[in-house]
Amino acid sequence: MKTVKIAPSILSADFSKMGEEVASLEKCGADLVHCDVMDGVFVNNITFGIKMVEDIRKRTSLPLDCHLMIVNPEKYVERFAKAGADIITVHYEACKENLKEVLLQIKETGVKCGAVINPDTPVEKIKEVIPLCDMVLIMSVFPGFGGQKFISSALDKVREVRMIVETLGKEIDVEIDGGVSLENVEEVKAAGANVIVAGSAVFKAEDRAKTIAALKA
Repeated sequence: MKTVKIAPSILSADFSKMGEEVASLEKCGADLVHCDVMDGVFVNNITFGIKMVEDIRKRTSLPLDCHLMIVNPEKYVERFAKAGADIITVHYEACKENLKEVLLQIKETGVKCGAVINPDTPVEKIKEVIPLCDMVLIMSVFPGFGGQKFISSALDKVREVRMIVETLGKEIDVEIDGGVSLENVEEVKAAGANVIVAGSAVFKAEDRAKTIAALKA
């Protein structure tokens, strides 16, 4: 099993103190900063865009894991890469038959790329592009809002992706996002996820360092 990495989602941070919030993640032992970019079209919520990523980049040396929940992500890939993203993940549901081209476009910018599927999308839809990916992200909630309840059927998808990755023999991270907590993180890791996105679980914790350590343990 690969080393488990924790990627707190800044969607759960206090946006009025974003610089301090991001700096605290590094001190508390986080491995990545997960940036949920939503456009109000692909999902029914608006969060932030390129400028936020650019400003966060100035406040941390942690890798920025930019999850684009937007329509036509290919229009913005280059700008997010220039803003400081280290990995850009895009949804099958937003790209459909263009997913391969968008992933290659991300790679051309010099950053890592990843494919994302929603809870109701079968792994089969992205199977052929997994060899291109640096990361595969399985949504364990329907994207749009933080603090949702974990959808346990996502674990079957994590297992399926992990099996594919193992047969490829490549270094591909398997990430899970949505409703992960100290209560369910063990089964998430047992299923094969090695990058854990946690929003509320980290940002609402009394002791963030202790919580991140517990999620990793």
